[in-house]
Amino acid sequence: MALVLIGGASDEHVARALEAFEAAGWRPAPEPLPGTEADTVVVVRDAAGLRAADALGHRYVLVHHGPDDGVPEGTYARAHHRVEASELAELARRLRGRDRLRVVCLAFAYRNGVPREADWVVDVRFLDNPYWVPELRPLDGRHPRVREHVLGQPAARHLLDGLEATLRPLLAEYRRRGRTELTIAFGCTGGRHRSVALAAEMARRLAPEGEVEVELRARELEASPGPI
Repeated sequence: MALVLIGGASDEHVARALEAFEAAGWRPAPEPLPGTEADTVVVVRDAAGLRAADALGHRYVLVHHGPDDGVPEGTYARAHHRVEASELAELARRLRGRDRLRVVCLAFAYRNGVPREADWVVDVRFLDNPYWVPELRPLDGRHPRVREHVLGQPAARHLLDGLEATLRPLLAEYRRRGRTELTIAFGCTGGRHRSVALAAEMARRLAPEGEVEVELRARELEASPGPI
Protein backbone atom coordinates (compact mmCIF):
# COMPACT_ATOMS: atom_id res chain seq x y z
CA MET A 1 0.00 0.00 0.00
CA ALA A 2 0.95 3.66 -0.23
CA LEU A 3 0.25 6.09 2.60
CA VAL A 4 -0.18 9.82 2.02
CA LEU A 5 -0.58 12.37 4.78
CA ILE A 6 -2.36 15.57 3.78
CA GLY A 7 -2.05 18.98 5.37
CA GLY A 8 -3.00 22.44 4.22
CA ALA A 9 -3.01 26.14 4.88
CA SER A 10 -6.71 26.00 5.90
CA ASP A 11 -9.57 23.56 6.34
CA GLU A 12 -10.68 24.44 2.81
CA HIS A 13 -7.26 23.53 1.40
CA VAL A 14 -7.28 20.23 3.25
CA ALA A 15 -10.80 19.39 2.09
CA ARG A 16 -9.93 20.18 -1.54
CA ALA A 17 -6.82 17.99 -1.42
CA LEU A 18 -8.68 15.12 0.24
CA GLU A 19 -11.40 15.31 -2.42
CA ALA A 20 -8.81 15.09 -5.20
CA PHE A 21 -7.16 12.04 -3.67
CA GLU A 22 -10.47 10.27 -3.09
CA ALA A 23 -11.42 10.94 -6.72
CA ALA A 24 -8.18 9.24 -7.77
CA GLY A 25 -9.09 6.10 -5.83
CA TRP A 26 -7.42 6.70 -2.48
CA ARG A 27 -9.16 5.44 0.65
CA PRO A 28 -9.51 8.01 3.46
CA ALA A 29 -8.78 6.88 6.99
CA PRO A 30 -8.88 8.69 10.35
CA GLU A 31 -5.32 7.62 11.14
CA PRO A 32 -2.44 5.66 9.61
CA LEU A 33 -3.47 2.01 9.50
CA PRO A 34 -0.90 -0.70 8.84
CA GLY A 35 -1.67 -3.81 6.86
CA THR A 36 -4.37 -2.47 4.53
CA GLU A 37 -4.27 -3.25 0.84
CA ALA A 38 -5.65 0.03 -0.48
CA ASP A 39 -3.77 3.26 -1.02
CA THR A 40 -4.66 5.30 2.05
CA VAL A 41 -4.83 9.04 2.66
CA VAL A 42 -4.91 10.57 6.15
CA VAL A 43 -5.38 14.20 7.16
CA VAL A 44 -2.89 15.68 9.62
CA ARG A 45 -3.69 19.04 11.14
CA ASP A 46 -0.50 20.07 12.88
CA ALA A 47 3.05 19.22 13.88
CA ALA A 48 1.78 17.02 16.69
CA GLY A 49 -0.05 14.85 14.17
CA LEU A 50 3.15 14.44 12.18
CA ARG A 51 5.10 13.47 15.27
CA ALA A 52 2.45 10.89 16.10
CA ALA A 53 2.77 9.41 12.59
CA ASP A 54 6.55 9.37 12.93
CA ALA A 55 6.27 7.52 16.23
CA LEU A 56 4.28 4.73 14.54
CA GLY A 57 7.15 4.13 12.14
CA HIS A 58 5.00 4.20 9.01
CA ARG A 59 6.45 5.13 5.64
CA TYR A 60 4.47 8.00 4.15
CA VAL A 61 4.48 10.85 1.65
CA LEU A 62 3.48 14.23 3.05
CA VAL A 63 1.47 16.58 0.81
CA HIS A 64 0.71 20.20 1.70
CA HIS A 65 -1.89 22.14 -0.27
CA GLY A 66 -1.78 25.90 -0.30
CA PRO A 67 0.62 28.57 0.99
CA ASP A 68 2.97 28.41 3.94
CA ASP A 69 1.06 27.94 7.18
CA GLY A 70 3.96 29.31 9.20
CA VAL A 71 4.03 26.33 11.57
CA PRO A 72 7.55 25.19 12.53
CA GLU A 73 7.94 21.49 11.66
CA GLY A 74 4.40 21.58 10.29
CA THR A 75 3.06 20.13 7.08
CA TYR A 76 4.39 22.93 4.86
CA ALA A 77 7.86 22.86 6.40
CA ARG A 78 8.18 19.09 6.09
CA ALA A 79 6.16 18.42 2.93
CA HIS A 80 7.52 16.17 0.22
CA HIS A 81 5.10 17.92 -2.18
CA ARG A 82 3.69 21.46 -1.93
CA VAL A 83 0.91 21.77 -4.47
CA GLU A 84 -1.71 24.17 -5.80
CA ALA A 85 -5.24 23.16 -6.72
CA SER A 86 -4.38 22.61 -10.39
CA GLU A 87 -1.68 20.08 -9.43
CA LEU A 88 -3.67 17.92 -7.03
CA ALA A 89 -5.24 15.46 -9.48
CA GLU A 90 -1.98 14.67 -11.25
CA LEU A 91 -0.11 14.23 -7.98
CA ALA A 92 -2.80 11.91 -6.61
CA ARG A 93 -2.46 9.79 -9.72
CA ARG A 94 1.34 9.70 -9.62
CA LEU A 95 1.50 8.71 -5.96
CA ARG A 96 -0.64 5.61 -6.30
CA GLY A 97 1.15 2.64 -4.78
CA ARG A 98 3.85 0.98 -6.86
CA ASP A 99 6.42 -1.65 -6.11
CA ARG A 100 9.37 0.41 -7.32
CA LEU A 101 10.64 3.94 -6.84
CA ARG A 102 10.12 6.13 -9.92
CA VAL A 103 13.11 8.31 -10.76
CA VAL A 104 12.29 11.22 -13.07
CA CYS A 105 15.21 12.77 -14.96
CA LEU A 106 13.87 16.20 -15.86
CA ALA A 107 15.43 18.83 -18.16
CA PHE A 108 14.39 22.46 -17.64
CA ALA A 109 15.29 26.07 -18.45
CA TYR A 110 16.35 28.31 -15.59
CA ARG A 111 14.83 31.29 -17.38
CA ASN A 112 11.41 29.67 -16.90
CA GLY A 113 11.99 28.80 -13.25
CA VAL A 114 13.14 25.77 -11.28
CA PRO A 115 10.51 23.01 -11.34
CA ARG A 116 8.58 22.84 -8.10
CA GLU A 117 8.70 19.05 -8.11
CA ALA A 118 12.51 18.92 -8.24
CA ASP A 119 14.17 17.03 -5.38
CA TRP A 120 17.72 17.37 -6.67
CA VAL A 121 18.66 20.34 -8.88
CA VAL A 122 21.76 20.08 -11.08
CA ASP A 123 23.00 23.28 -12.74
CA VAL A 124 24.69 22.37 -16.05
CA ARG A 125 25.18 25.90 -17.37
CA PHE A 126 28.96 25.58 -16.88
CA LEU A 127 29.15 23.34 -19.97
CA ASP A 128 29.81 24.66 -23.48
CA ASN A 129 26.45 25.49 -25.05
CA PRO A 130 25.51 23.93 -28.42
CA TYR A 131 23.20 26.90 -28.95
CA TRP A 132 26.24 28.89 -30.09
CA VAL A 133 27.10 26.32 -32.77
CA PRO A 134 24.98 27.37 -35.79
CA GLU A 135 24.40 23.86 -37.13
CA LEU A 136 23.39 22.56 -33.67
CA ARG A 137 21.14 25.43 -32.62
CA PRO A 138 17.93 24.14 -34.27
CA LEU A 139 18.45 20.66 -32.81
CA ASP A 140 17.90 19.58 -29.21
CA GLY A 141 19.63 17.35 -26.69
CA ARG A 142 18.03 14.19 -28.05
CA HIS A 143 19.89 14.51 -31.34
CA PRO A 144 23.10 12.44 -31.61
CA ARG A 145 25.19 15.44 -32.69
CA VAL A 146 24.07 17.54 -29.74
CA ARG A 147 24.52 14.60 -27.41
CA GLU A 148 28.08 14.10 -28.68
CA HIS A 149 28.86 17.80 -28.31
CA VAL A 150 27.61 17.88 -24.70
CA LEU A 151 28.69 14.48 -23.38
CA GLY A 152 32.05 14.70 -25.11
CA GLN A 153 33.09 17.41 -22.68
CA PRO A 154 35.23 15.99 -19.83
CA ALA A 155 33.33 18.13 -17.32
CA ALA A 156 30.04 16.53 -18.38
CA ARG A 157 31.38 13.03 -17.87
CA HIS A 158 32.84 14.04 -14.51
CA LEU A 159 29.47 15.43 -13.41
CA LEU A 160 27.52 12.36 -14.53
CA ASP A 161 29.98 9.88 -13.02
CA GLY A 162 29.97 11.68 -9.67
CA LEU A 163 26.21 12.13 -9.59
CA GLU A 164 25.57 8.50 -10.47
CA ALA A 165 28.02 7.28 -7.82
CA THR A 166 26.31 9.47 -5.21
CA LEU A 167 22.74 8.77 -6.23
CA ARG A 168 22.70 5.04 -6.90
CA PRO A 169 23.35 3.86 -3.29
CA LEU A 170 20.67 6.25 -2.00
CA LEU A 171 17.76 4.96 -4.10
CA ALA A 172 17.02 2.09 -1.74
CA GLU A 173 17.05 4.52 1.18
CA TYR A 174 14.51 6.79 -0.49
CA ARG A 175 12.26 3.80 -1.08
CA ARG A 176 12.72 2.56 2.48
CA ARG A 177 11.54 5.95 3.74
CA GLY A 178 8.34 5.64 1.74
CA ARG A 179 9.18 7.76 -1.27
CA THR A 180 7.48 6.69 -4.46
CA GLU A 181 9.02 9.29 -6.78
CA LEU A 182 12.30 11.18 -6.95
CA THR A 183 12.93 13.99 -9.45
CA ILE A 184 16.46 14.86 -10.56
CA ALA A 185 16.23 18.17 -12.44
CA PHE A 186 18.97 19.25 -14.84
CA GLY A 187 18.86 22.94 -15.70
CA CYS A 188 20.45 25.04 -18.42
CA THR A 189 19.59 28.40 -19.94
CA GLY A 190 17.06 27.35 -22.58
CA GLY A 191 16.22 23.81 -21.50
CA ARG A 192 16.79 22.37 -24.97
CA HIS A 193 20.42 21.28 -25.33
CA ARG A 194 22.69 20.67 -22.33
CA SER A 195 20.02 19.82 -19.78
CA VAL A 196 18.23 17.45 -22.16
CA ALA A 197 21.42 15.59 -23.11
CA LEU A 198 22.44 15.12 -19.48
CA ALA A 199 18.97 14.16 -18.25
CA ALA A 200 18.73 11.58 -21.03
CA GLU A 201 22.14 10.15 -20.22
CA MET A 202 21.39 9.87 -16.50
CA ALA A 203 18.08 8.17 -17.32
CA ARG A 204 19.92 5.74 -19.58
CA ARG A 205 22.41 4.92 -16.83
CA LEU A 206 19.73 4.34 -14.20
CA ALA A 207 17.33 2.39 -16.42
CA PRO A 208 19.01 -1.01 -15.79
CA GLU A 209 18.62 -0.50 -12.02
CA GLY A 210 16.02 -3.15 -11.23
CA GLU A 211 14.64 -1.48 -8.12
CA VAL A 212 13.51 1.73 -9.87
CA GLU A 213 11.37 2.92 -12.76
CA VAL A 214 13.02 5.62 -14.85
CA GLU A 215 11.21 8.40 -16.70
CA LEU A 216 12.75 11.05 -18.94
CA ARG A 217 11.05 14.44 -19.26
CA ALA A 218 12.07 17.65 -21.05
CA ARG A 219 9.85 20.48 -19.87
CA GLU A 220 10.71 23.00 -22.57
CA LEU A 221 10.32 20.66 -25.53
CA GLU A 222 6.91 20.41 -27.15
CA ALA A 223 7.53 16.92 -28.49
CA SER A 224 7.71 13.96 -26.15
CA PRO A 225 11.23 13.10 -24.98
CA GLY A 226 11.08 9.73 -26.72
CA PRO A 227 12.62 6.46 -25.59
CA ILE A 228 15.45 6.31 -23.11
